[in-house]
Amino acid sequence: MTERERFLSTTQGLRDCFPLRLYDKAKRLGVWDPSALDLARDCEQWPALSQEEQAALTQIASLFLAGEEGVTLDLLPLVLTIAREGRLEEELYLTTFLFEEGKHTQLFSRFLTEVAGSPAGLERWHTPSYRTIFYEELPRSMNALLDDPSPAAQVGAAATYNMVVEGVLAETGYQVYHDALVERDLLPGLREGLAHVKRDESRHIAYGVYLLSRLVAADPSLWDLVATRMEELLPLALAFVEETYEPWGDVTPFGIERDTVLTWATTQFQRRFERIERARGRSLAEIEALADEDASVASSS
Repeated sequence: MTERERFLSTTQGLRDCFPLRLYDKAKRLGVWDPSALDLARDCEQWPALSQEEQAALTQIASLFLAGEEGVTLDLLPLVLTIAREGRLEEELYLTTFLFEEGKHTQLFSRFLTEVAGSPAGLERWHTPSYRTIFYEELPRSMNALLDDPSPAAQVGAAATYNMVVEGVLAETGYQVYHDALVERDLLPGLREGLAHVKRDESRHIAYGVYLLSRLVAADPSLWDLVATRMEELLPLALAFVEETYEPWGDVTPFGIERDTVLTWATTQFQRRFERIERARGRSLAEIEALADEDASVASSS
């Protein structure tokens, strides 16, 4: 075992930086309990939904459930990598990141059990592209850090986890949920949980953008790896959206059009892509300022 040379907290103190500010936000905003959500009205409303509507909601919940379990399991190598680099403030934030992913898993499990009646065969919703992303690409890119914690490997992990899985797939899924439930005032307990999840995920994505920006700023040649990895995964993400519409055609039972979802997913991808590209040639102070600017815009929107 490698001996420790010093403790950062007693030799230099915690640095006022963007990850520490995310940590403060997580302590303030992320303390919610999936077990405390009131799902009574959800249970009352569920039987009144059509079979197709129930199937559509079961589909998206099952995809989120497995996805949240996957990101919970696969985050640990990144936490270990950041800890071993001695980035204490980032590690502090990542402890809340892991805690929150676990809560998201519990939320969707509780909904499927208590509201949807524990439907069997949930893996039937795991389409080929979904399986490629969550069964193969995500664990492979994250676990690669255990043998290779280099900045290049961190780029591959964060581009997969934060930019595509969370920044494209998860955010697109939340938009679909919102459009399906809010206008019809459906499933208020689930909606309350989703509002918490979306706020948690906004911090997760903000950290991923910060991490990739920090890496690219330190070594601009890494931008090519970021771009390559994101462009590799975008076709899989869009194919996944297409596959989720196969049971419904062009429009879900809740009236959500496939082209609208594809446009939303592509827009999210492009926004993050351009944001990280701006990091080339920037100083750490500039990266911090850009991250704070993004967080301010997100909070006001």
